[in-house]
Formats: sequence, C-alpha cells, structure tokens
Amino acid sequence: QLQVAESGGGFVQPGGSLRLSCTASGFTLDNYAFGWFRQVPGKEREEGEEVACISGSGLTTLYADSVKGRFTIGRDDAENSVYVTMNSLKPEDTAVYYCAAKYSPGSLRAEYACRPQSQFEYWGQGTLVTVSE
Repeated sequence: QLQVAESGGGFVQPGGSLRLSCTASGFTLDNYAFGWFRQVPGKEREEGEEVACISGSGLTTLYADSVKGRFTIGRDDAENSVYVTMNSLKPEDTAVYYCAAKYSPGSLRAEYACRPQSQFEYWGQGTLVTVSE
C-alpha cells in the first residue's frame, strides 16, 4: 500500500525554524512529484495553498511567492523522504501542513508536474505548525 506520513510539526516563535519530513512507504521517491500544502483554520484542505513542490526527477522545485527565500524543499533518498526546511517563520505560516505525492515519470519540470493539486493521489494526515509568541 502506497502511503506518505508527515512529521516535524510543532510550536515555534516568529523568526524561528522548523523542518518537516514526509516519509514514503510502499514506493520509492523516483518518478513521484511531492508537494507540501497548508490548510489554515476555516478552510478545507482542497482550498489549501501549495507552498513547495519537487518534481519526480528531484531536479526542479516550485515555491509559492509567500514562502520563496524562506522555505526549501529537498529529497533524502536514503531515508525515502521529502523534507521542507522552513526559516524565518511568521505567524501567518501557522497551518496544518500536508505532504502529497503523485506519479510523475520522466523529466517533467515542477511547474508542470506539481499542478493541479487535485492530481495528487497520496496524502498524509497532516502536521500542525504554530508560529506565535
């Protein structure tokens, strides 16, 4: 069974950092695009913002304007996981963060592989990130 699971959420003060991990089971990372999405209170997960994504080849990435320069997505093939490092966190980054994967073979770049959100097939349960004083 193909699954992904997030870890690493928590409470952090503004300006702090967190690293979220998404571990895949039942499949390896190659040929799967992975995205990180966030859901704020009052909105459905499907209305969430895609904050970062990495292509199936692992060679290209995509970031929302709201997190560019602060978030970095990457792969750890040895751990079969995808991570997002979040720096300079702001209160508006508070959300439930979801990892999702979709089959994306070949060299399709992230800007094509990572959208639309509806094509992501495998979703984790989410991990809460709270940024507050």
